[in-house]
Amino acid sequence: QVQLVESGGGLVQPGGSLRLSCAASASIFSRIVVGWYRQVPGKEREMVATITSGGRTTYVDSVKGRFTISRDNAKNTVVLQMNNLKPEDTAVYYCTLPLSSDWSRAIWGQGTQVTVSS
Repeated sequence: QVQLVESGGGLVQPGGSLRLSCAASASIFSRIVVGWYRQVPGKEREMVATITSGGRTTYVDSVKGRFTISRDNAKNTVVLQMNNLKPEDTAVYYCTLPLSSDWSRAIWGQGTQVTVSS
């Protein structure tokens, strides 16, 4: 099974940017869709972005125009570029690969903390 390792998180001021990267231990070329979700303690996880093998993307409304998801199958990486960050973006971010079509089952990494604060 593919193992995932997220990196790139940190502390940033509102309006700043971060680039999150997810490194996979095996090829993700065959994966039809990959994504990023975030989770805040006490709240349910929220899928923030997905991308298909064909490059089609989806975003939760709150990040549209600010976040960009991309994938590099040759390098087995998934990237989430986050611009114009807001305090409400603060969360632990995870990259994820679904094990079911509805995302009810999936694999993910250890996560990377993103904190947006002045």
